[in-house]
Amino acid sequence: MKPVRLMKVFVTRRIPPEGWAALARAADCQVEHWDSDEPIPDKELERGVAGAHGLLCLLTDRVDKRLLDAAGANLKVISTMSVGVDHLALDEIKKRGIRVGYTPDVLTDATAELAVSLLLTTCRRLPEAIEEVRNGGWTSWKPLWMCGYGLTQSTVGIIGLGRIGQAIARRLKPFGIQKFLYTGRQPRPQEAAEFQAEFVSTPKLAAESDFIIVACSLTPATKGLCNKDFFQQMKKTAVFVNISRGDVVNQDDLYQALAGGQIAAAGMDVTTPEPLPTNHPLLTLKNCVILPHIGSATYGTRNTMSLLAANNLLAGLRGEPMPSELKL
Repeated sequence: MKPVRLMKVFVTRRIPPEGWAALARAADCQVEHWDSDEPIPDKELERGVAGAHGLLCLLTDRVDKRLLDAAGANLKVISTMSVGVDHLALDEIKKRGIRVGYTPDVLTDATAELAVSLLLTTCRRLPEAIEEVRNGGWTSWKPLWMCGYGLTQSTVGIIGLGRIGQAIARRLKPFGIQKFLYTGRQPRPQEAAEFQAEFVSTPKLAAESDFIIVACSLTPATKGLCNKDFFQQMKKTAVFVNISRGDVVNQDDLYQALAGGQIAAAGMDVTTPEPLPTNHPLLTLKNCVILPHIGSATYGTRNTMSLLAANNLLAGLRGEPMPSELKL
């Protein structure tokens, strides 16, 4: 009897148990992985992917021409445990006929919850308040001490009314939002109808919103979208939140806007680079809340993401339809 030829799979990090279990059960695959929670060094990644038929990667793993060359002709499938794909050289991947799986939808709810949490944390100055309790700044009750901005009767602008943008609006609506504005590549009247959201230009959204939430994809058109001009158009009392990608925001311009009182506050779950250096100027500001990219960080969501990424990979290797394939 002819021995079955195993397909080599390389996984760039430890992944949650459900995804790992799915890979371990695959009798037609030989699975290797970087046994750490920390990013794999470039040289180790090139060694690991050499000769692989399938690659399961994370959004911190840059899959470019150099890595694809290191992998060689065997590579047929790349599965990323992320909804974003800006770390993948898609033109080069398409040229080589490699299929790509990703994990949309499954992180929508968790990311929307985090966006609302970050917005409330920022506009109500919760980190400052906690610090005042700890350092003895909490003395007697004062009428204007630790005052922030409330959502009731406000205008919320959402940049990118996709799955996550809609989920954010859905969660904010019960707070008594007076008006939703949104911008993007084109109007989305069917999706916007649920929130009576108005499609406007980016400058109009900046000028009229009390709270702005960035939830768009990173594309050449959105890179650096939120810059000096954008912040100058915002209200001085406005709060800015970014849960999309760090490169959508010019961070030097954001620092100047916050430090100079041009806008009230900002909350960021994404930065450039990641992690943000501990001596970065934004970290010196009380009116800037920065989280370490934890939008999808619930146990349930990360397990579901890992399982979908594993199933995408296995289906692709077997020539079957992927549960979530990125059409190139």
